Amino acid sequence: MVAIALPPDAATRIRFAVSCLWEVVASLRGVSSVHRTWALRDRPDPGGLLARLVPPAGGYAPDFLTPPPGGPATGLPAELATLRRTDPEVVREHLALMPGGRDLDLFRDPATGLARLCDEIAAYWDTAIAPDWPRMRALLDADVRRRAHHLATEGAAAVLNDLHERVRWTGGTLLVDQRHCTAPDVPDGSGLVLVPSVFAWPSVLTVSSWGTPQLAYPAAGVATLWEEEQAPLPDALRALLGAGRARILTELGTALSTTELARRTGITPGGISQHLRILRAAGLVATHREGRLLLNSLTPAAETLLAAARQPGQALPADHPGKA
Repeated sequence: MVAIALPPDAATRIRFAVSCLWEVVASLRGVSSVHRTWALRDRPDPGGLLARLVPPAGGYAPDFLTPPPGGPATGLPAELATLRRTDPEVVREHLALMPGGRDLDLFRDPATGLARLCDEIAAYWDTAIAPDWPRMRALLDADVRRRAHHLATEGAAAVLNDLHERVRWTGGTLLVDQRHCTAPDVPDGSGLVLVPSVFAWPSVLTVSSWGTPQLAYPAAGVATLWEEEQAPLPDALRALLGAGRARILTELGTALSTTELARRTGITPGGISQHLRILRAAGLVATHREGRLLLNSLTPAAETLLAAARQPGQALPADHPGKA
């Protein structure tokens, strides 16, 4: 059990972040059957040092591998730059906690070892995660937006107690039930970084030795991430909107870019853009900017429309903006 102090003003001490390094570490800890499609793909093994530092699930991986992300979505190059600057004494302190850690060249020469480690992480990322990162990132961003909204409207207790069955907030303390976790308690209420993760599922992972503790939790919707087959379109929705626009709405379970929508639907990016303009005008799709990406998501009206169309024999709402 790990205990992280969070005082009554916990909402002001919580921030969300998407982390590439967390995904790298979590993906090497032994992924669940949910990620079978991803795991069966042919890809090179991770580099030697990286593989030695991240053992199978249940073992300790040095906390310096996942420094606190600098922002909501820092990106791998910036995270690797932070990793390269890790204090040598911190590297040695964390390595000393793992079996054989003192025998690694990284322990004897942290600066050289960190440079090698970052190169291995970058190579692993390019082959194992980068090809699927746009869809992963869309799912993670959607989770952050939903939970950040809940934090603002419902408070810290509602968010923290909804993260995972092993996580609960009570009496100003966040309790994380992890049988094999070696992370120390955090008694001073210094804050918390919540990191949604694709590969952490079905577990939660914690780091508390960087001053600001972090908790990586499974993002909502992970089980649908690798679904490739397109579900049949409801006849009513196809008749109302046309096959292309109906397909776009059914794919927008999470916020997606035009490029990702084109990949998922087989419609050209130009065609996607044209359909989106019509759907926005009808009040069915909202578009917002996330960094350099423009992401599209369903409006409440679209969610009502989809729910009605998926129920056999139920008519579309008479006052719906898309109904003639």
